[in-house]
Amino acid sequence: MASDVPMSPELEQIDGEIHDIFRALQNGFQKMDKIKDSNRQAKQLEDLTGKMKECKRLIKEFDRILKDDESKNPPEINKQLNDRKQFMIKELNSYVTLRKTYQSSLGNNNKRVELFDMGGGSSEPAAEDNIQMASAMTNQQLIDSGRNQMDQTDQAIERSKMVVNETIDQGTRTAAALTQQTEQMKRIGNELDSVHFSLKKASQLVKEIGRQVATDKCIMAFLFLIVLGVIAIIVVKIVNPHNKNIRDIPGLAPPAQNYQINNRRLLWTEPFRGLR
Repeated sequence: MASDVPMSPELEQIDGEIHDIFRALQNGFQKMDKIKDSNRQAKQLEDLTGKMKECKRLIKEFDRILKDDESKNPPEINKQLNDRKQFMIKELNSYVTLRKTYQSSLGNNNKRVELFDMGGGSSEPAAEDNIQMASAMTNQQLIDSGRNQMDQTDQAIERSKMVVNETIDQGTRTAAALTQQTEQMKRIGNELDSVHFSLKKASQLVKEIGRQVATDKCIMAFLFLIVLGVIAIIVVKIVNPHNKNIRDIPGLAPPAQNYQINNRRLLWTEPFRGLR
């Protein structure tokens, strides 16, 4: 059976689950030959019967979805999907045959097992034409089923390898993207540290400028007070030059004394002018 049959995602998922069950059934029946205890064989056979029931349910679900999508698919696709369904039925019947064989060896008499009952009015052929009875299969058919199962197992392994390779590639891309994002976050962190340092320096500079401005204002106010004091002293000396409570400002003589000295010089020089 070709493995490149186009399927919807839902059918592909069911197909993968069915083939996983087939692989588990193969491993389980291989273990049956190694088990010597009849009780353990019965337990193992019971577990395998449960897997076959689950496989039967999945094949029915596969058939239901196939019928729902039949009008959407081309006839060639529908034929390929129906062939795959028949292959899965045949594959499951081969395990049912093995189950009957082991049940017979364990002393259990079982009735003939049919996997599907399509029911009346179905568009498929009659149940006897569509479903192989496990008891009707020959040894050659069992060998062919085993080979087909091995082929399906190899195909499942190839699909798993493809999924693993895709996962590895995606993981590599994700790791590269995370590395780039980590480096970008580091650069952003360094830039934020630089901005924080600059803001801190700016705050210190603003504080220093504020202190200098406050100091300059104090100095200017003090100088202004000194100038006002000097002006006040000068005004008081001019208005009241005989006030002894106010000391003279160095370099500034009282106006009245200067006037008296000038008068004395004039009086002293006046008698000598007649002698000339």
